[in-house]
Amino acid sequence: MKFTLLAFLLLITYFFSSPKTGEETTAPIGQKPDDSLHISSTFPIKMGKVSEAYIAEKKHFIDSFYNKNINSPFYSGGFIVVKNGRVLYEDYKGFSNAKTGEKITATTPIHLASVSKVLTATAILRLVQQDNITLDQKVTDWLPKFPYPNTTIRTLLNHRSGLQHYSKFPELMKKNWNKSKILTNQDVFNLMVQNKFKLISPNNTRFDYCNTNYIILALIIEKATGLNYRMAMQELVFKPLGMKNTSVFNYSTDKETSSKSYRGNNIFPWDQFDDLYGDKNIYSTPRDLVKFDLATYSADFLKPELLQQAYSGYSALKVAKPIKDYGLGMRMRFLPPTSEKMIYHNGWWHGNNTSFVPVRKDTVTVVCLGNKYSNRPYSTLSLVSSLFYKKKTEIETPVPTEQELQELGH
Repeated sequence: MKFTLLAFLLLITYFFSSPKTGEETTAPIGQKPDDSLHISSTFPIKMGKVSEAYIAEKKHFIDSFYNKNINSPFYSGGFIVVKNGRVLYEDYKGFSNAKTGEKITATTPIHLASVSKVLTATAILRLVQQDNITLDQKVTDWLPKFPYPNTTIRTLLNHRSGLQHYSKFPELMKKNWNKSKILTNQDVFNLMVQNKFKLISPNNTRFDYCNTNYIILALIIEKATGLNYRMAMQELVFKPLGMKNTSVFNYSTDKETSSKSYRGNNIFPWDQFDDLYGDKNIYSTPRDLVKFDLATYSADFLKPELLQQAYSGYSALKVAKPIKDYGLGMRMRFLPPTSEKMIYHNGWWHGNNTSFVPVRKDTVTVVCLGNKYSNRPYSTLSLVSSLFYKKKTEIETPVPTEQELQELGH
């Protein structure tokens, strides 16, 4: 009892005598008072407090931009801007299922489309950090039958492998293509082994954004972990970060319950590529993606030197003043006139349009997920450019889509 009292007094003395730096460590989920305006990290990170003056200033600009460029009868989805875990702005609208009237809320998972690549790449980096795999390891070390011996894990991640796009397989195979077969990742791999499609370019000679790369990365994750991709992503990323509303779509069980994707008022039909994962098919929420981004500031989740490789460009190596580039599962823009680098990833699949923009220099996260076909979510790049980089660059102009114009009667 005396020891407990002494320990308590020492703790109190230490707390009040410790220097106050103006920084606070974000507590693991469950340890912070319930506050709908805060999102916590499960990994230890230190971030400064956000002043009310800062919140008021940014919120006014964001509100104006959002209502002008994103908020529309033709937008359905979730939007969030967060600084140091403090929500600056958040809105949800539309339906995950218009037929049943199920509305989109903060906990509604939406198809991330190619933003899924960010999470697949992170799983690979976590395996590198665990000394399970290496970035410059040959794919054949893990998948011996893979027909391209020079391809490495790194050139899959940065789209410099030269692999053919699986969407072009029907054209390449012509009459031998089975239009009715729902493809799995293993099917894509087997078709590559059987047909040995000619590379678009030799490995590591040029950039070509190709979803096939991330199909193969998902298979490597399965081999390296001994788990299927769905379980591996839970163990490597979703569960450690408390991403409770994030999962990998299961074509055989989730078609009825998952959020629908729309073009206008029409649901996009499923096709034969909807059972493929790694390049897409992760469903998540804006808040869960903020949890993910917060964790990237912790060396316990990803070492800074490894993260730096992901945020370094590989596609514009010989360009003096590049406009765009691609890292390891992350896109980047160089903003004029100083070529300051902005990192992000957008996505599109069926009626889902998504944007994930981590503003590293300001410890800000901007996410816009949409499930109704529109280019509006991509305007987040212009928001970030104007508000956090002070560049008036119109990166993605949110003009009405063809479907929007038709519905408006033009």
